[in-house]
Amino acid sequence: MNDLYDVIIIGGGPAGLSAAQYASRAKLKTIVLDKSRTAGALAFAHRIENYPGLSEPLTGKELLDIFRKQAIDFGAEYAEVQVIGVNLTGNVKEVFTMDKNYSGKTVIMATGSMGRKPTIKGEAEFLGKGVSYCAICDAAFYKSKTVCVIGDSEEAVKEAGLLTKFAGIVYLISPSSKLKVEDDYPALSEPHLKILLGQSVTAIEGHEVVERIKMSGADKKESSLELSGVFVYLHGNKPIVDFLGGNVELSEEECIVTNRMMETSIPGVFAAGDMTCTEVRQVVVSAANGCIAALSAERYITHRSRRKYDWAK
Repeated sequence: MNDLYDVIIIGGGPAGLSAAQYASRAKLKTIVLDKSRTAGALAFAHRIENYPGLSEPLTGKELLDIFRKQAIDFGAEYAEVQVIGVNLTGNVKEVFTMDKNYSGKTVIMATGSMGRKPTIKGEAEFLGKGVSYCAICDAAFYKSKTVCVIGDSEEAVKEAGLLTKFAGIVYLISPSSKLKVEDDYPALSEPHLKILLGQSVTAIEGHEVVERIKMSGADKKESSLELSGVFVYLHGNKPIVDFLGGNVELSEEECIVTNRMMETSIPGVFAAGDMTCTEVRQVVVSAANGCIAALSAERYITHRSRRKYDWAK
């Protein structure tokens, strides 16, 4: 069996990292599995000044870096990997990534709510047939082929860079006129990467599999691009639950259903932050959710009748 963790946390935003702080400070063997340091809602925030304790404004990324350092300093492990599935039915929970599988006594899910429903014509039809939301999962299928990444975030740029290691040509198609990275970002210098700014993909077309996309710019003039793969990195406001495979009870809005102590329908499985569709979506609320989830996980592991509230000597 792989190393058995006390707590596996899926998601490295304020909820996940707060949970990691409390769990690791409680001397629980804890790991955070984070898709990307830059993919969450807080990482996109340019200015945070209303988080308690801040003496001056910070960017969301700077605040996240503090959260992460605190968790690691308390003993939590951190891995930047994409979770592609889970098995939550047994006493030992399993979390699957492309690199390895993780086993834990408890799982805290904190993947946020920047997911989206297919909005591009043909996107849903060709999902798994040339359309993908995970470059690291599917890059090897496109060796020497032409593909595109749709998006302008750092995550999109990073994934486009990864795809250049496999595909012959990678088009990075940005709906905005500027990418949300510095001009010297390493992936941008890849020779097989071609950047198209200010273009919106209007349709994904093909027969059995993807064969082309259609795009339009500010002038509304439509163009076509022949390719084999489309990697979509556009963001919405839906809870990110695709990796769950129906394991956990969801609401009609596809939010994870929890009680006030962040417990889900499965014993030993907890959820925190925006994926539970909290009424107020603020960093301080997500952090509080993460704290509660960690305290509940500790109680579950130790069979304690009451939660332990303060770990300080």
